[in-house]
Amino acid sequence: MTRYSDVRRFLAARRPVTLVTWGYAFYMGIGCVLLCLPIAHAQSGLSIVDNLFTATSAVSTTGLATISPGDSYNLFGQIVIATLIQLGGIGYMTLGSFIMLAVRHRLDDLHEGVARQAFVLPQGMDLARFVRGVVLFTLLIECVGAAILIPAFSAAGVPSPIWNGIFHSISAFCTAGFSLFDNGLEDFTGNAVVSLTVAGLSYLGAIGFIVMSDWWRWISRRRKTTLTSRIILRVTVILATLGTLALGLTDSTLAQLPVSERWLAAFFQVMTAMTTVGFDTVPINTLAPASILLIIVAMVMGASPSGTGGGIKSTTVAVFYGAVKAALRGRMSVVLLGRTVSPVRVQLAMAVFGFYMSCLIVGTFVLLLVDEHGLMELMFEATSAIGTVGLSLGITGDLSTAGKYVVIALMFLGRLGPITAGMALFPRPDDAPTFRAAPEDLAI
Repeated sequence: MTRYSDVRRFLAARRPVTLVTWGYAFYMGIGCVLLCLPIAHAQSGLSIVDNLFTATSAVSTTGLATISPGDSYNLFGQIVIATLIQLGGIGYMTLGSFIMLAVRHRLDDLHEGVARQAFVLPQGMDLARFVRGVVLFTLLIECVGAAILIPAFSAAGVPSPIWNGIFHSISAFCTAGFSLFDNGLEDFTGNAVVSLTVAGLSYLGAIGFIVMSDWWRWISRRRKTTLTSRIILRVTVILATLGTLALGLTDSTLAQLPVSERWLAAFFQVMTAMTTVGFDTVPINTLAPASILLIIVAMVMGASPSGTGGGIKSTTVAVFYGAVKAALRGRMSVVLLGRTVSPVRVQLAMAVFGFYMSCLIVGTFVLLLVDEHGLMELMFEATSAIGTVGLSLGITGDLSTAGKYVVIALMFLGRLGPITAGMALFPRPDDAPTFRAAPEDLAI
């Protein structure tokens, strides 16, 4: 008991941002150890760096892989990967907090502090209710997704359709993009059931648990949705529509497909970049350079706060757009959907964008120093890694050892998120002033 109390006091003395950083690093370390065990291997000769790369990619829900998960790991290894994806997808300490709520019906100060750091929530949202909703909603949606994918895979002649359905449902909802197929989902380009099910799971994970919580409160109690949810949904629909139209109308590779497959593939590739899920139904390296640039932009924008995806987040994109619009019109305040955004949130959004782009530029620069691939390939790889996307132009397995470690670092930063990573690197002084957000807050 004394040792447990000492550990509690030690952890309580640490900043929540530090505990979040340690927590994800711990998950990645344990995952690497488990994947290094011979009982996890379907092939011999797997290197430590490849196992660490896979564990980091799983916990960060990225999906980049230097080796084939389906061929390199047996069922035990694949279960380890799926577990790491699940832990990374629902967020650090979410499962532990859920168990504590089930037993004690409340969160202690330590769990609440870390959970609020891990989840980006607007002011006034009930954390305990939110955590319960995250776990229950995740299990429900993944079960529904697996129930649809299992017969679809079986009809397509996929081996082990039950396990593949479960694995890909978890991977899709957590926007991980890990696949047990060597070519991802490229064999399902024209399969509407598989493509739309994966897209639905990915969008549900990417739009975030804030939207799901708001939606449930609106259904059950007729309470109005928050500004955060309204902005997330509007930005997601607009960007998905514009991206699909741009890709479907301009890409020469997609133009060679039948019309229905062409638009399904265009929708899927934009979805996979926006949600940062990282699956592909056509080889990304066969797309036109303009299409690749479009995908890079979509990967940078990313998913939404308190969801399973990465990127700078849809609300940051909205605030950035609002700030530019305000400046051009000579206004001092940023207004979105008729509501004034708190100056603190505007400042935070600008910081997120600046820090994220700085990390991306530095990461690309270092990759160019240690690897011999071209600028487009390495910039795409760096964008995919820090955005926790998992798309690649086909160079991940050929990266140098130093290049793999750079990508590992970018995936780790991407999983922490710009805010957490920035706070970990630039801690706030104890005497720094605190700010009070506007009555209707916006999650960044």
